[in-house]
Amino acid sequence: MGLSHDVGATVLAGMTTGIEHVTVRILPDGRVSADNAARYLGCAPKTLAMWRLRGIGPAWRKVGGRIFYFRRDLDAFIAGEAA
Repeated sequence: MGLSHDVGATVLAGMTTGIEHVTVRILPDGRVSADNAARYLGCAPKTLAMWRLRGIGPAWRKVGGRIFYFRRDLDAFIAGEAA
């Protein structure tokens, strides 16, 4: 899905005012906690939990009883490359 050719630069510049900046903690190895993964994706942590139960959403791993996601998996999910 691309932008229409008739969208001007001033319209695009006006669109950036509605962007919300969030802080996401990413560990040096690329791991992200479930709460931070939800922030990164722009959804609720419960949404990620429901996706895990249904076997959909980005790939995740359980380490020491905690759920983690890798940033590369989140980016692949956003790009539509992973289910």
